[in-house]
Amino acid sequence: MIQEFIPSGYTSSLSEEMYSHRAPSNIALVKYWGKKQGQIPANPSISFTLSNCYTDTSVQLSTRTEYAEPYSFDIYFEGELKESFRAKINSFFQRIEIYLPFIKEYHFEIRSMNSFPHSSGIASSASSMAALSVCLMKIEKELQPQMTDDFFWKKASFLARLGSGSACRSVKGSIVLWGEHPEVDGSSDFYGITYPFAIHPNFNNYQDTILLIDKGQKQVSSSQGHNLMYGHPFALQRFEQASVNISKLKTIFEQGDLNAFIEIVESEALTLHAMMMTSLPYFILMKPNTLTAIEKIWQFRKQTGIPVGFTLDAGANVHVLYPYKVKKEVLQFIDSQLTILCENGQYIKDEVK
Repeated sequence: MIQEFIPSGYTSSLSEEMYSHRAPSNIALVKYWGKKQGQIPANPSISFTLSNCYTDTSVQLSTRTEYAEPYSFDIYFEGELKESFRAKINSFFQRIEIYLPFIKEYHFEIRSMNSFPHSSGIASSASSMAALSVCLMKIEKELQPQMTDDFFWKKASFLARLGSGSACRSVKGSIVLWGEHPEVDGSSDFYGITYPFAIHPNFNNYQDTILLIDKGQKQVSSSQGHNLMYGHPFALQRFEQASVNISKLKTIFEQGDLNAFIEIVESEALTLHAMMMTSLPYFILMKPNTLTAIEKIWQFRKQTGIPVGFTLDAGANVHVLYPYKVKKEVLQFIDSQLTILCENGQYIKDEVK
């Protein structure tokens, strides 16, 4: 299958020097935790694509003047040269060189900025690697003008996965499935696909208000956490649970069952962190205010009957999820009871793209 992404040759030349793209972040509903060699997920996952959390990336091409290293590039983040990002980009280029052979022929000036705090559990690597992958595909599209749009986006997701697994879910689609699942035709471990089944209007413009409990660098990276699933005593059960939950979501999305949706999504979030706490070495990414926010959400939902829930990524921040129709009531609740738990009282209002 991956052979289709290796070009046999290019039929045109480049006329532009600058390529840009904006890629959204995403929040997983069914979590991906644990991977095989080659950025292959140990279980399928599904995510909401966000609107207001995104990465803008531009790639400026120039003639390469030195060949001491395999690849020539500079990476700027929010206007500053970031040598600390060099190893990640170099590793990415190594993985994708066979699929984009032109990357050895140019110098790349890569400039990137986020609309949200970097390394704060809002999947910055997903949006940034997705944005860079689409920029590179825009270059290849110019070299190979006959490329179809479907192939363009499929290969962009394929490449993004090689930079950061969850990045393949930030390329295209409002709800994206990544990972082979027996009940979803076209699903693949190699790229994400737009969710192919019916979605009830209850999920239109679904809201995600992100409580910035802790905006600092995580003590354990997601890559380190994924690796700890090797030999984890509950790994096989976890992988099966994820697959079963994706099956359940098909009916939930079709029928618009918000209570059942909340139950699965909250269980997935807590399971993710339970896997962290039961690995060796074990670790905790939640903060005291994370737990307090969860308890307040549960209490508010019980008292009001309003279908508001939460999910967590691999960090301390809380994603408050709720349908658009209750936006006013939930934002009032957040302002009155949850902002005090956020760092500097900050949160981000977002919604499904």
